[in-house]
Amino acid sequence: MTLHLGILQTDSVLDDLQPRFGDYPSMFEQLFRAEDPAVTLTTYDVQRALPETLTCDAYLITGCKLSVYDDLDWIRDLADFVGRAIADKRKILGICFGHQLIAHFFGGYVAPAPVGWAVGVQTSDLIKTHPWMEVSGKPPEQLRLVSSHKDQVERLPQGAEVFARSDFCPISGFTLGDDVLTIQGHPELSTDYSEALMGVRRELLGEQVYQTGMDSLQLQTDEKLFTQWMLAFLSDSCAQTQPADSAARG
Repeated sequence: MTLHLGILQTDSVLDDLQPRFGDYPSMFEQLFRAEDPAVTLTTYDVQRALPETLTCDAYLITGCKLSVYDDLDWIRDLADFVGRAIADKRKILGICFGHQLIAHFFGGYVAPAPVGWAVGVQTSDLIKTHPWMEVSGKPPEQLRLVSSHKDQVERLPQGAEVFARSDFCPISGFTLGDDVLTIQGHPELSTDYSEALMGVRRELLGEQVYQTGMDSLQLQTDEKLFTQWMLAFLSDSCAQTQPADSAARG
């Protein structure tokens, strides 16, 4: 069966950058369909409305410029929806804000990072491997992805396991049982987009952070590999869920 992935869109690309780069849903569509042209994606603008029923096999929570600890109804409602989805055996992918939301609302803790902004290409060490990482052969020792965040997960939910870390971001990626996979980096973002976004935020970032981020863009990134991992992680979702009775259970 074809994987049906729900994109829980929490924010949009800046208007000035959309003509060149598109918005987050199109970025994820390009990312996943490059590896699996048959995948079906449905986008939900969760700041406006959450899905009424659990119609997708799995859900992905996108990045967002806001913080998960901001006192906003839609953020709390999103966390409630994710909890219901996990209880119904739908797998969850958390990207940046999504990574932090899973931690913060399921027993962990998120706060502004003492080290400040992470921008450009960030390198994480892989400290634990999983079978879904072997889809493309032996996993590498490190993972490089475009990043853009000033908050970090400081404490994990109970039962969560870190698989990627760095000195800058000790909890760069984690799993929660067999149902949740999160990453602090952005597999959907290109280095060209990172360069453009850093240009917009240059004054906010400060010159040293900006220059370090720009220099890092020369590194090769692993978005293709991580997308293969995400698809392998989700590969049994279709077998575990039955779309025909989703509405009755949602």
